Amino acid sequence: MKTISRLVHQPRNMGDFSAAALGPLVLVNRQHPLQSGFSALLTPPDEQFPHILLETQAARMLAACLQEVEAQGHIVPVSGWRSHKEQQAIWDDTLAREGEAFTRTYVAVPGCSEHETGLAIDLAQAAETIDFIRPELPYDGICGDFRRAASRYGFVERYRAHKTNLTGIGAEPWHFRYVGVPHAQYMEAHDLCLEEYLALLADHPLTWTLQNGRRVTVRRVTDPQTLPPADGPRQVSGDNLGGFVVTDWEAAL
Repeated sequence: MKTISRLVHQPRNMGDFSAAALGPLVLVNRQHPLQSGFSALLTPPDEQFPHILLETQAARMLAACLQEVEAQGHIVPVSGWRSHKEQQAIWDDTLAREGEAFTRTYVAVPGCSEHETGLAIDLAQAAETIDFIRPELPYDGICGDFRRAASRYGFVERYRAHKTNLTGIGAEPWHFRYVGVPHAQYMEAHDLCLEEYLALLADHPLTWTLQNGRRVTVRRVTDPQTLPPADGPRQVSGDNLGGFVVTDWEAAL
């Protein structure tokens, strides 16, 4: 996969907390705009669509998920990373064509769009004509296979109809957000949107056992450096709420 360096980084370890402040669990919505300085290495998840980019780890995981369900040629990327300028243009164009109510339901306010992080992807069932704003991604067939596999690869359907009051965005069955493993699996199993998941972590740490038998503990903290050293792998991501999500994996035997 070809990687493109753009200033739009997912942290790999605890060494650099300024970088960790950016990571895959960053919350971006109307109440929490994307902070300046967010950066990422971008990669096309599908080489047939080299102009559609995602954060590199997200792109690799999406490609692996699509390969597992044999969706190549059946599910296509429609929109990935967008610059702030592009998001503004989409907002302005949709506002002019569809009006304010439609635009506020289906288009994020510029600066408040997950697409600007490189962690979000809009997908569609392959067709001659695809609606850029509301692409068709059914819940059955191979698209259903993808939906059932997505959380194992770190993706969640971000905007569900019954969560609109929390996300501020209407139902978008085509919009998937990379939050990483194991977070996507927990969110899917407990029917949580990202806003709910981060709020839950603010109340208390979560510990559970994955399907492979390995235990994981996830907590939100204000300063990861106050935590004792980890026995196993540790991942840190900022939440864009002034804190960090720390994920501790049980040490491998």
